[in-house]
Amino acid sequence: MPAAFDRVIGHVDMDSFYASVEVRDDPSLAGKPLAVGGSAERRGVVSSASYEARRYGVRSAMPTATALQRCPDLIVLPGRMGRYQEVSHRLMAILREFSPLVEPLSLDEAFLDLSGADRLLGTPVEIGTAVRERIRRELGLTASVGISNSKFVAKLASDHEKPDGLTVIPPESVVAFVQSLPLERLWGVGPATREALRGAGIRTIAALARASEESLTRVVGSGALHLRALARGEDDRPVIPDTPPKSLSHETTFAVDQTDEEVLEGVLLSLAEKVAQRARANGLGGRTVTLKLRLPDFTTLTRSRTLPTPTRDAGEIFRESLVLFRSVHHRGEGVRLLGVGISGFTTSPQLELGLHGDPGHERDPDPQRLRHLHAAEDEVVGRFGRKALGRARSLLSRSVEDTGSLEGRPRPEERER
Repeated sequence: MPAAFDRVIGHVDMDSFYASVEVRDDPSLAGKPLAVGGSAERRGVVSSASYEARRYGVRSAMPTATALQRCPDLIVLPGRMGRYQEVSHRLMAILREFSPLVEPLSLDEAFLDLSGADRLLGTPVEIGTAVRERIRRELGLTASVGISNSKFVAKLASDHEKPDGLTVIPPESVVAFVQSLPLERLWGVGPATREALRGAGIRTIAALARASEESLTRVVGSGALHLRALARGEDDRPVIPDTPPKSLSHETTFAVDQTDEEVLEGVLLSLAEKVAQRARANGLGGRTVTLKLRLPDFTTLTRSRTLPTPTRDAGEIFRESLVLFRSVHHRGEGVRLLGVGISGFTTSPQLELGLHGDPGHERDPDPQRLRHLHAAEDEVVGRFGRKALGRARSLLSRSVEDTGSLEGRPRPEERER
């Protein structure tokens, strides 16, 4: 007799979400190779590709110019983030009708804890079928669903038969299923870790599961036990509804390598403003500020600074990112991409800063005054857009164009399976 599920965890992953929304809204695009992303002439990057485009090797995070080389007939659309967010809200509402425990991972995927739902909704196969049918009927889109007894295996299962697939892995099949997959499918095994494991004679997930803690620690360090648990199909993490983000960031890819120091610093301030506004919208403050800088040869540098107290203020974020920028950038050197982010969040930030976010200002001694300023700023930007209000220095950023992929995408290595 098949083993009973101790937990029933589902993972719902929309199929080629951005591109599929575009096809749904414009049926004349159906069956054609389509990508959503930035313009090739402005160094754009693909955010989402239809399955017709993927047959040509087009993938997310690929430069649009490369995608067009692989598929000359590719239709490239700029994307409509507001539309995708609207559809995502409807998707999450559907999922919450199956379970109150829904943990969104991005606009187009989420975990659900379906434990006990069999009494009302039937077997895992019946529940997965019902979820896919509701999404198809109400959104006009397809989703792939994986169901098992853990988040890790449920996500692997949803990737197993994309697009428009349903894979249920019962408890007695978990180990065999996980160990049938390539080593790099384990979370945390990127190219460097994979090569290190192979160098130690560990070439399969099954071999990793059998390895001793001592031998694994020599290869992968403190993550050895976690990695071995995953190789054995073990993952007891709960589904946590409405998990706050681990980091918030914005970046700009320049159409032409940018060398003007004032423009680059203006872009940094503009990025800091965007990050700060999103942090306030989420009720968060972060202690760690991170700078991302990409050079013309695609060398990418990241640097971080940790503050003594959390902040969600543009001026503070800008000051710290400027210090990081000046520590790695040589005057006159071309820059292909700039990014600013914050992490290390708390929901009760001690707000601090100079009133106008200028590095020359002293910190505001009145936190209440600062909160009022932020509230007013967010209201204006919320009603009239980011161009309606900004610090004078950030106006320099308007001479350049963000040509990269759409914000809000998960890491490319976790997508497009």
